[in-house]
Amino acid sequence: MKYGNLILCKDEYNSLMRAISISTNNGDKTYKSSLDKLRVELKSARMVDHDDVPKDVIRFNSFVTIYTSFNVERCYQIVVPEKSNIQQNRISILSPMGLALLGYANGDSIMWQFPSGVNEIKIIGVAQQEIHLKKVTI
Repeated sequence: MKYGNLILCKDEYNSLMRAISISTNNGDKTYKSSLDKLRVELKSARMVDHDDVPKDVIRFNSFVTIYTSFNVERCYQIVVPEKSNIQQNRISILSPMGLALLGYANGDSIMWQFPSGVNEIKIIGVAQQEIHLKKVTI
């Protein structure tokens, strides 16, 4: 892991926790597994102020280019659940992929449980949307 731990904006962390608490996916096995892994990682995460998040760390509204263990390269935007649209390559922060990527940085590799099983994701690009100039809340 590039920075040793996940890095999260304090405000986005609070928004994520609110979204998780009202989520209706709680019965889904993959979702539960993703939440359990994220909770473990959050115990050692670094919480920082909005302006102190490194530019290459994945956060709300980030554009992320990944390379998967299936030799597939894709670019997604990580968004709040109501803006999710897979046809537009927008994935919810509450999806297994969104939960997997949050707080990691460009160059990191992640092993994560997905509906298809455990897969490796290599983060090969991170870009921020200008919306990060404003605070994001769910």
